[in-house]
Amino acid sequence: MASHVRPTRRGLIAAVGAAGITAGLGGRATAAPAATGQAGSHRASFGPFTVGPDDPRYAELTTGVNQRWVGRPDAVRLPGTTAHVVQAVQDAVRTGRRISVRGGGHCLADFVYHPDVRVVIDMSGMHAVGWDADMGAFMVEAGATLLNVYDTLYKGWGVTIPGGLCYSVGVGGHVQGGGFGLLSRRHGLTVDHLHAVEVVTVDAGGTARAVVATRDPRDPNHDLWWGHTGGGGGNFGVVTRYWFRSPGARGSDPRALLPVPPREVLVHVMALPWSDLDEAGFTRFVGNVGRWYEANRDPESPYTGLSGSITLSHKSAGTVNIVTQIDADRPDAERMLGDYLNALTDGVGAPARTPADATAPLVKPRRLPWLRATRYLGTVSPDVTAPVQRSAHHSTHMRTGVPDEHVAKMYRHLTLDGYTNRTSMVVVNFMGGRVDAVAPTDTATFQRDSIFKLLYQSVWQDPAEDALHTAWARDFYRDVYAATGGVPVPGEATNGCYINYPDTAAGDADSNTSGVPWASLYYGGNLPRLRQVKARHDPRGIFRHAQSIPTGG
Repeated sequence: MASHVRPTRRGLIAAVGAAGITAGLGGRATAAPAATGQAGSHRASFGPFTVGPDDPRYAELTTGVNQRWVGRPDAVRLPGTTAHVVQAVQDAVRTGRRISVRGGGHCLADFVYHPDVRVVIDMSGMHAVGWDADMGAFMVEAGATLLNVYDTLYKGWGVTIPGGLCYSVGVGGHVQGGGFGLLSRRHGLTVDHLHAVEVVTVDAGGTARAVVATRDPRDPNHDLWWGHTGGGGGNFGVVTRYWFRSPGARGSDPRALLPVPPREVLVHVMALPWSDLDEAGFTRFVGNVGRWYEANRDPESPYTGLSGSITLSHKSAGTVNIVTQIDADRPDAERMLGDYLNALTDGVGAPARTPADATAPLVKPRRLPWLRATRYLGTVSPDVTAPVQRSAHHSTHMRTGVPDEHVAKMYRHLTLDGYTNRTSMVVVNFMGGRVDAVAPTDTATFQRDSIFKLLYQSVWQDPAEDALHTAWARDFYRDVYAATGGVPVPGEATNGCYINYPDTAAGDADSNTSGVPWASLYYGGNLPRLRQVKARHDPRGIFRHAQSIPTGG
């Protein structure tokens, strides 16, 4: 029998995949807003700070979570208020220095720590979360990380937002890319609950200012709100604050204005040993997954309370892992979980086991309070907290189950002899349910009919192995989509890529021979409108990176 290993970083994570602003229209601009309501009334001061190359903090502040990217900016600016951000942006514009923005978490590509960037604006000091009575919504500063947001919203008001599983993801970029997590099948994407956003923009005359844009279609800056509902980070300005309130929510009681998570959930981790999984069994398993999620994609499905993800690890990891969470408030939750797992493993032939590791002792489903389960799944793997990761990533939105010809290529690369890395994998992150209840043009996230996302990735630590692992992930991905030019062109089965898993190879002529521009893979039919938002709110192209919204025709 193959030895079992713990689910790895995205194997378990992704597998488990400033002056007050009042409510109403958000067309006003202000140079120095401060946090309002409960979140900002007793806040200690932070910054502004500037860190240069001679400062001992510089190395820490110029390296991303993906250690492949190291910046060499003239300065890192750490603001504590929106006014500080306005000043940092204005200073950079005045001196002609290129800007990048780091939220509270991480970026997988080189959008922040790029050689051409001269000023990094690091938002991690702005991480307040609280109720803003004036706005009638929950305020979250852009430097907050997800676990901080979940902790505060739930402990204070018993509510949450349907965001991602990885505890260290920063709200700043997560929201702008759409945002999804284990509660999305029940409550939709994170942006489906976005009420307003505060953004520091630069006008045609080169003046930086803070603008609040809201969901209200009468708002003269409504288009700027829309651009932040899936347009991706670093495109239009520097986000300083978000406000969240579910559409259709009524009244002034904060406890009724955002989703209420389950009181308890059942959490289950299962492993299928590669030693017992031949190509027929692997094909059957991946097919079962696709068939189940196709059958249970409807927003009214009784299974919207079930989610999780699956890690199709390279065979050197020893197992394929299935992580599942289901709303335990349902009286039939255990039966539903059992039926689901039986459906996925039907006819596979490999006996299901529990990963033999103390970090995942889930021989049977574990009933946990929701917040505790969220902490557990987000922090259980040592790979989550490892500060020396290097990685490569590619993604696909799937409208249907994975076609058999794609599954055959997956099997080939995941069982490749002569290659060993337990943290090379394809992660299946589940979608459908209430995500599909929103029209593709209502937000900038056009992929509203996906049953799951696929994340092709490799994670390692030794810089000497960069070429080996990036080549494995690149070649794997290009082979699977060889018939459509090496990328998942929107069609019957596939629907482009996910902007929060940025992949600069999608714009490389050697990797993408499809004739479909990389921006269309991310944005589909919403690209023309996103270009209009970009032209209006960033007319000088101040905010740009390798995959920022293209300007022009």
